[in-house]
Amino acid sequence: MKFFTRYSNCRDVTGTTEEKDWEEWLAELEHRETRPDKDGACLIFGEVKGRHCVLVDDIVDSAGTLCNAAEALMEEGATSVHAYVTHGVLSGGAVARVSSSPLEKLVITDSIQSTEAVRVSHNIDQLTIAPLMAEAIRRISDESSVSSLFD
Repeated sequence: MKFFTRYSNCRDVTGTTEEKDWEEWLAELEHRETRPDKDGACLIFGEVKGRHCVLVDDIVDSAGTLCNAAEALMEEGATSVHAYVTHGVLSGGAVARVSSSPLEKLVITDSIQSTEAVRVSHNIDQLTIAPLMAEAIRRISDESSVSSLFD
């Protein structure tokens, strides 16, 4: 199964299914905050019913928005929701919030040292970025292209 995501002027994005025109199977989830200190509404543009959805973000702290997005997708009939986030701050009650949410899996990198709660969580996985960082440092030292790492 292939997942495809893209960024736009919204907080999270979801997508799913096989090789089709991506307009046909890409849905967008927009997060609108009512106040900076409150989680806002999640608006879904596109069809998610019966689909496996993926949320992509750069950072997750309290996980309120992420969990609300997962709940909104499931309420609209999504089959499952996975999230991929670069920096997992996961402060306060975030791990408990993720554990009790409909998120099947949250995958974060080890760009931030994880807590014991993250390490034992049933639905949080952490991937190492050490080889990527080591290669970037080597390329900088050799005066080689770092951007080609992402081609």
